[in-house]
Formats: sequence, structure tokens, C-alpha cells
Amino acid sequence: MKQYLKIDEWSIIEESFDPQTQEISESVFSLGNGYMGGRANFEEQYSGHSLQGSYMAGVYYPDKTRVGWWKNGYPEYFAKVLNSTNWIGIDIDIDGTPLDLATCTVSDFHRELNMKEGTLSRSFTATTEGGKEVRVETIRIVSMARREIGAIRYAITPLNFAGELTITPYLDGDIKNKDANYDEKFWNEVEKKGAPDGGHLTLKTKKLDFHVTSAYLFDILVNGDKLTRTAEAIEQEKYVASKVSFPVKSGDQVVIYKYAANVTSRNHGLGQLVEAAETALHSAREAGFSALLTEQAEVWKDKWKESDIIIEGDVSAQQAIRFNIFQLNQTYTGEDDRLNIGPKGFTGEKYGGSTYWDTEAYCVPFYLSTADSSIARNLLIYRYKHLEKAKENARKLGFKKGALYPMVTMNGEECHNEWEITFEEIHRNGAIAYAIYNYVNYTGDQAYLGQYGLEVLVEISRFWEERVHYVPHKDKYVMLGVTGPNEYENNVNNNWYTNRMASWTMEYTLEALAYLQENESTRYAELVDKLELEEAETVKWNEIIAKMYYAADEERGIFLQQDGFLDKEIIQVKDVLPENLPLNQKWSWDRILRSCFIKQADVLQGLYFLGDRYDLETKKRNFDFYEPITVHESSLSPCIHSILACELGYKEKAYEMYLRTSRLDLDNYNNDTEDGCHTTSMAGTWMSIVHGFGGLRVQSGRLILNPSNPGHWTAYSFKIMFRGSRLKVNVTDAKVTVVNETDIPASITIHGKDYTVNGLSSVTSEGSSVTV
Repeated sequence: MKQYLKIDEWSIIEESFDPQTQEISESVFSLGNGYMGGRANFEEQYSGHSLQGSYMAGVYYPDKTRVGWWKNGYPEYFAKVLNSTNWIGIDIDIDGTPLDLATCTVSDFHRELNMKEGTLSRSFTATTEGGKEVRVETIRIVSMARREIGAIRYAITPLNFAGELTITPYLDGDIKNKDANYDEKFWNEVEKKGAPDGGHLTLKTKKLDFHVTSAYLFDILVNGDKLTRTAEAIEQEKYVASKVSFPVKSGDQVVIYKYAANVTSRNHGLGQLVEAAETALHSAREAGFSALLTEQAEVWKDKWKESDIIIEGDVSAQQAIRFNIFQLNQTYTGEDDRLNIGPKGFTGEKYGGSTYWDTEAYCVPFYLSTADSSIARNLLIYRYKHLEKAKENARKLGFKKGALYPMVTMNGEECHNEWEITFEEIHRNGAIAYAIYNYVNYTGDQAYLGQYGLEVLVEISRFWEERVHYVPHKDKYVMLGVTGPNEYENNVNNNWYTNRMASWTMEYTLEALAYLQENESTRYAELVDKLELEEAETVKWNEIIAKMYYAADEERGIFLQQDGFLDKEIIQVKDVLPENLPLNQKWSWDRILRSCFIKQADVLQGLYFLGDRYDLETKKRNFDFYEPITVHESSLSPCIHSILACELGYKEKAYEMYLRTSRLDLDNYNNDTEDGCHTTSMAGTWMSIVHGFGGLRVQSGRLILNPSNPGHWTAYSFKIMFRGSRLKVNVTDAKVTVVNETDIPASITIHGKDYTVNGLSSVTSEGSSVTV
């Protein structure tokens, strides 16, 4: 863990340039708008270590699977979001010497991600090897108002010389992914055109035929006057540029405005790409950079109005939660139900940018509470549209019926190639079913069940029915050869979480069937016919529910993570020598698999999901046993532990886990932020406050709040959208106040007492013990 970023409520700030942290900063300072995004690479050339990254949502490549020994059922490819055309580039040459921070002496360096207004700025003084000194100030946006537009203002001032300045704005499509399995490039050129004031470049993927057209225009002003000198148009393979040279003297301010448009064949016809790019581009240039900044600030003002969390008395915690919210809001905006949320968002290539169970388990709650319900609904529809592929996945593994959703996917096909995860970590099916329940329970949108949800639930339940088998001597149904959420164990029998979520899914499917039969009888009959659902199936589901096997230790009063877990030597993390941590970087995989150590919440994940089924004592016994042997080497781990610690009254543990999840990337806890930020776990950070300290639950259509205030904060507040109302919850040691910012009344329960918050009014709960 290395803290090098300044603590600030609304900004992420780096106050000196260190090549050793450059790739970490490229991740942390990333920008996006849900449609496109990229890492915080420098506009000018940089010959030091850097992960160049510009990404277009939904544009991916099926990179051929690379494994040592092929197994039946392996996917043919690993899908990955592609590093796309580098549109930010502006090469600067000073009397023939490139401006390159890897070779210059750098001083007064300042980089700032302004989260309030959605801008990335940078300033520095650079001295070349020849002693020529320049001052540079840049500001960049990826427009939230115009999704296909990015814009840059790049200002350079000679400080101690007169000479020739050469400026070369460009588009570079000759790029590749760092994570390419065979180190190949994935793009072919379709067309290009260079011009004195800009150009365009169209590429297509070597497979799947995605087309991306990037176009740019630029203006140069010298001391406020537009440069009239004509630039040289340059065309090379997968590259277009405009090169212009002119004399400058000390004190001249040269400002380059670069506007770029990126459009894809996902949204435009192949014959319309250039026209679409140029239309968007000319509109942006005509509006001007200042207007684009104003638009950007206005969109972010609305975003923060819906989703801001305010923490008083702890600036580190405040900065961290806003950073997490900022990244979530610029990663997924929800308008396109073909898109989902990659674990790294637009900040890096690790995990391929594909969809994991992270979306359903961690991200759905954030979007449920901070945006219109249609946003979370689209995340569920994404899975509904992949139902047939999920059924195909199950058939590939030999199942006669049901659906197995992929562990990793872009288009519904499985594209992950580790046996113990791809074929054993089947608990992802449970998370997808739970997300349907979570959405319906939170929004009250029961119609979703008949429209989309029931079909998914039935097919998942069918999979569980076939995946378990009956053991006569136990008179129980068991599930063998699985991997639970704790990936530090593989091929185990009767993982408690997997068995429990399988049983729960069948329960909820039966409830959904009963609801539709009673309330939407016509649709119920249609679905029974479409699904060819037989009574024998529901009878079997009830039998499995009643006889599912759960490993337990009666003496300790805990659920066992799986059969034989207590055969392991139980050692707490505090007793492991520091030089052995993190385990995944210090121990062999064999040693990790044989140890008791847990990567992330497993049994505790189930106790969080199904919290209304278990009392506090049960949660306490399991938390007290499992948390001390959990190494939290998954980014998804600290948030669940923080939430449960809040519920149990474990003040310091809740706060410790909150800081760990919220500052995971800012402080590089896991020594891997250079690969990209942990975007999906950022939704878990939000949950740590709202579901943890805020105690938010929804029961029987009613919003439940049991807020607690950690001793490190003087007060905090968060906002939640709930069935049309936007509520601001303010928490201090003495009271909880809920303000309704809309004219739609809301029924809530605070510390067990019922209230109605009328439109544009507030209620206050006093006298409760609200300190953890």
C-alpha cells in the first residue's frame, strides 16, 4: 500500500511526477461516459512505462483461448474489450526534440481529477536535455452530454527560449491489447483521410466485424489569435495526423483545442460511420471547448444530486466514497441494455472487460438506489436476452435442461477458461436469480416477473434440479465438485453458499409462479405453455428445498463452508507472518488450496443476501469464525464484511473494512491498481455505507433504515431513490433525519418506528442509540 495522492473532498490530486506510479495514476485518473472511456495517458508522447488504453463499450474480440491442456467444454475464446484508437495524442517537438516526461526534468507537476465537474487536468514545467524550459497546462473531458465526444485543451508556454515549436495532433489505430493471448493486433484498417485541420480513421476488428470510426479537428491559438499557418496532413498505416511548425518566443502561450468523435457500428450503419463522426465532431467544435465544459459540469451536477454521499469529519473517507461513486457513474449509464459492467470499467484490460457475477451481486443495488429503476432493469434484461445462450452453455456441459449463465461473457457464451471457475463456480446462477428478487422487492415492479423474470428463474431452477443428486443414506440432496465464492478452494463438496442459494432460487421461483397464477393468470398460462413446465418439476423443487444438505458444526453453531472444512488447520490471519502476505503473491497455489484461508466472503455472502432468514446470533457466530481467517485478497471481500460488522455492532472492524474497500485503488491496497481500478467492487463500497452504516433494507415493500454512526465521523448523509421518491438521509450521533426531495410520499421505518415522509418534507428520529 502506497499513499501518494493528496486527500481532498472533491478531487484526486497528484502533486509530483513519479514514473514508478505512472501506471497506477493512469488507472485512477481515468475518464469515461458509459459509452467510451480511457486511461489517463499523457497527450504528448511518453517513452516510460505506460499502459495505453482507450476503450469503446461493447466492442470486443474473441481472443483464442490459451490453455496447456484442452478439456471438453472449454470455450474457444476469451472475450476482451479492445484497446481502441488513441484519440488523445498531441505530439510536441521543441526545436526537433520531443517533449517527453520520461526524458525531461519535471517540476511543479500537478494532476487533478475534478470529480465534481468531470474533468482531468494536468500542469507541469519541463526542461529538455538542452535546457529549454516549457510550461504545460491541459484539461480533458470525455463528454457525459455528448457520448461520442472527447475534447482537450492543451496549452504550452516557452519560458526561456525562442525557437520552433512543432505540434502534431493525431489518431493512432496501430495499437494492441496488453492482455493479448498471442501478442497479436486485433484491428484492420478500413479507410482513413488526413487533412490540415484534422482527419478520420476507420478500423474493423479481425473477428466479429465491429467497425469504429474516430475523427478529430483542432485549432491552435497563439497569444489568443488563431494560427493561420497550414498544417501538413499525414497518412500512415492505421494513423492520420496534422503536423504544423511555427516560431515561438519566450512567454508566448500556445493553446491547442482538439475535438474527437468516436462512433461504432453498434450504433450506426457501416456506411454512416464517417458522416456520424463528422456531424458529432463539427457540432462539438462549433459549440467550443468552454461550452463543452459547462455541459459536462451540468450533467455531473445532476449525477451528484442523485447519488452524493457526504461524510463530515473524515476527509479521507469522503474522498474515497466520491471516487467510487464517480467511477461507477462514468462506467455505466444504463441507456443501452446490450451493455453491462466490466470489473475494470474503462480503466484497464484485466478480466477482459467482460460481465461477471459482480454485476448482480454488487452493482445492481447501487443503480437501484441512485437512478431511475429502468437503469437496473436494463442490467436484468441483459441477462434475459442471453437466456438461450445460458441454456446452450448447460447443454455443452451435458445437462438435459435448465440454464447455466456464464462466469464470464460478452454475448451470453462462456468465455472463461479455468476449469475450477468456468465449470465449478456455478453459484453465479444464484446471484442472477437474487438480482431479479432484489429488483422486484426494491421497486415493487412485479410485472417484471411475467415479462422477463420468471423464464430466467425457471431455467435456473431446472439447472439446480439436475445439478444436485439424492443420497439415500443421508436422505438429503447434495452438490459435489463446486467452487464457492472463496476461490482459494476448488472442487469442494456441498459448499454451503452454493447449496443455500440453489435452494433459495427454487423457493423464489415457486413464489413467483404462485404470484403470477393468482394475479396474472393469462400470462401464467402462457408461460407454463412456453416453458413446458410440468407439475412434477415443481414437486421435485419442493422436495429438494426440504432435503437440501447443509454442512454445519453443531458445537460451534456455524455453517461449514463445505464438507471437511474443519479438517484443515485453522490459523487466523493475524498469526501469519507479514512476509507471507498477500498469499496470492507469496504462496504456491497448492499451499493456498490446502490452507484454511479465505479469499472473500463465502458463507458470509449468503448471510448477507439472505439476512432476513437468520438472527443476529447466527450471523455473529459465523462472522466471528470466518472473518479472522479471511485474507480479503478479493476486491469484493471487504464490503460484505463491513456491512455485516455494522449489523453486529463491530465498530472498528466495520470502519477498517470500509476504508479498505473505499480506498482500495487510491492507496493500491492489493498492489494491482496499475492494471485498472476495481470498478465493480466500488458498488460494494457504496453498499458499505448505505446498507452497512445506513442499515438500508426493504421488507414487504417498506424501506427500513437502521443507521449507525462510526466514531470516526461527526455526521454523514446519503441519497436513495425509492419508488419515485428521492430521500436524503442525514445521520448524527443524536438523530436521524430523512428529507423527501420529491413530491411523492414514502413509507419508511427508522430503528423500528414507522414514519410517512410526505412530499417535500422531513421526519426526524431522535433518542435511538445510533452509534455503533
